[in-house]
Amino acid sequence: MSDTNNTAAGDTAAEQPRFAIHKIYVKDISFEAPNSPASFQPNWQPQHHLDLNTRARNLGEHQFEVVLSLTVNVKNNEESAYLIEVQQAGIFQLEGFSETDMGAMLGSFCPNILFPYAREAISDIVTRGGFPQMLLAPVNFDALYAHHLQEQNTAPADKNATH
Repeated sequence: MSDTNNTAAGDTAAEQPRFAIHKIYVKDISFEAPNSPASFQPNWQPQHHLDLNTRARNLGEHQFEVVLSLTVNVKNNEESAYLIEVQQAGIFQLEGFSETDMGAMLGSFCPNILFPYAREAISDIVTRGGFPQMLLAPVNFDALYAHHLQEQNTAPADKNATH
């Protein structure tokens, strides 16, 4: 009887979703300070603009590459101070997730894991560029993913309404 119980427990464990991080890495990074050294003014009042994007690619064998792309454009007194672009990536194993859960894992959960690495890379490069440290505020990837789903669901209705 104990063999039957072990088999049943093993089958249940096999049905559980599995997640693993295989690698986290910088895929691409770029820093430009077109107006330095003029940008190093004592009157530093930066205006920041952040663009954020994610994409996922199936690598096969339940492995996915997720890339979090951040572009930070900083101006000081309407002059460009610096532009930094970072693509922080990871290879994740995702197995046994429903289609809905898989979308949330790739569109929210994995970018949440990658963001602190991208934030650190940006802070380090900005400081090395001679500018004051930049600390990006936390990002709510769950809300961004929900907004993305909402836009996807309403986009076809909007297109049909205009035709």
